[in-house]
Order: sequence, then structure tokens, then C-alpha cells
Amino acid sequence: MQQLPHQAFVQDQKLIQAIKCQFTDALCQALSLIEVQAPILTIKGDGVQDDLNGIERPVSVSSKTLNKQLEIVQSLAKWKRLILARGGFLPGHGIVAQMRALRPDEEALSERHSLYVDQWDWEKVITASDRTTDYLQQTVKQIYVAMRSIDLTIAQQMGREPILPEDITFIHSETLRQRYPELTAKQREHEICKEYGAVFLMGIGGQLADGSIHDGRAPDYDDWSTPTSEGLQGLNGDILVWNPILKDAFEVSSMGIRVCKNALIRQLELRQCQYRLHMPWHQKLVQDQLPLTIGGGIGQSRLIMLLLMKAHIGQVQFSVWPDEVAVGLL
Repeated sequence: MQQLPHQAFVQDQKLIQAIKCQFTDALCQALSLIEVQAPILTIKGDGVQDDLNGIERPVSVSSKTLNKQLEIVQSLAKWKRLILARGGFLPGHGIVAQMRALRPDEEALSERHSLYVDQWDWEKVITASDRTTDYLQQTVKQIYVAMRSIDLTIAQQMGREPILPEDITFIHSETLRQRYPELTAKQREHEICKEYGAVFLMGIGGQLADGSIHDGRAPDYDDWSTPTSEGLQGLNGDILVWNPILKDAFEVSSMGIRVCKNALIRQLELRQCQYRLHMPWHQKLVQDQLPLTIGGGIGQSRLIMLLLMKAHIGQVQFSVWPDEVAVGLL
């Protein structure tokens, strides 16, 4: 018997809530995290705002009572290190927050891009000896196991086959470029995800051998410039999976070992952003007042869209869309 629209909507909402709760618990258990409340505002110029690729405009907010310029956060990449320092977290422990943000400068609203961003924003304290490719990959595997456990649970409830393969494959963006030199970055992602199903693509933001950059990354949170034992560079990456509905590579997370003092200075120079060193957040890092960390963001609506096998992100989140797109969405 075909479900009525009301019944289908209610069922989807129950599954969405179940995924959010179950994955939050699984992530906290896997990485030794506790959930904290997330801010929506930051003070302009304090260095806490995530500048993403450096061209996106944060949404400005004015206040009648505060004589300061405020902005809605674009992510919590740098805020989390402040909280870990304030809370005195020890290595091996961290936090996760349910981040909500607005990104009005999305180049295009599509089946996977919305003005509204929701993600699990997590961060964990590490030691200097943890700043390695091995530790990064170990953490990725822990996150992927949590993702796959939810996939298996939802697959059973929906009566479908699991979407995610048993293992995730690791490959560096330079190695991928050499494998498909004639393809664009997005075309390379398509091919590698179609082949393996789930990939962690490393070295996002750093310059490749041909002078290109696979994808943009801000210079002051992920470390994309530190040389590795494999003769490559970068201690960060993206979790990409094959989306069977879109039949394309599908990014569900960006993450990485964060910049230490030396990496921060080096990357700001590479991006000609040395002026940021005078901002309060950057001063704290340079003065060793912030812990070494690993962290990232996992798209909530992205992951839910994948697991519920929806063709558009607007089917699992309330946002604003062009009139011709809005029909049939939440």
C-alpha cells in the first residue's frame, strides 16, 4: 500500500532525528568527545571566524546594546580550540557541537548546496607526536566506522542494502592528479569514488606538482603544508563517498590535523594573509596558549540525505530555494 504524504513525512522526520541522535552518540564514543553548545555569533576581527576559501562574505549582524560588529559563524573550526583551552582538555579528549551557519555566497544552490549549513563540528586535543599521517588515518577510520554503523542500522529499518562499503580508501590529491592528469579535480573525485565507494582524499588546500590546488582551504585551521613521510604534504583531507542516487562523488566531511605555530605562520605567508597574525585568536596560537588539535565538520543534512537516499538536500532540511526548485522540498 502506498504511503500518504503525511505518513511519509512523519516517517522521514523520525529517521532524521534517529540518525542525528545515534550518530552523535557513536561519534562521541569513537573519539572520546562530549557534546557542547554551539555559538551562532562571533565578533568581527577577533580571528575566530572561519574564512573558508577567503572570498565568502559572512552575514553581518548589528546590536543595539553592543558597540561591536558581529558576524554569524561560517563554521566553528577555530572557536573549538578556544573552548578546549578554556576547559583544560587533555590529549585524547575533545568536544562536538551541533553547528548551524549561513553561507550566502554559495556559488550555486544545488541538490547538495544550501544557504543553510548544519554539521557535527568536532575537535580533539592531540600531542605533538600525533601530528602524523598515521594518526590522521586512524581517526578517519574511527569516524567511518561510526558512519557505517548508522548506515547498517538505517538500511535495516528501510529495507535497503547498505550504501557504504566495509572499508574506506586513502589517497593523496597529488597521487589522484597523477592518476587522472587529464581530468578536473571534481572529475577525479567522481572516478575514484565510483571505483572504491568511500575515499579519504588527503592534502586539500596545498599546491600540487602542476601548480594547481585540488580545492580551497583556509590557511589558519587545517595543516595542508607540512611534509609527510610519503614525500607529499598535508595532514588533512575530505571524506568522499559514492552517492548511488546522484551517481557522483559526495563530500560528507572535511577534517584534518590543525595548524601548529610553525604551520600557521608558513600558510599565512603562502596565502599572503600575514595580517591575521595580529588577530587575538592567532596571537594565542603563536604564544602557545591553544592546544594542538585534530578536528573537522561532518555535514548533517549531507549524511542524512545520503542514508535516506534522497535526491536533494532540501528534502531533509528546511531552507530557502528558488521557486522552481522549492516544489516538493521541505
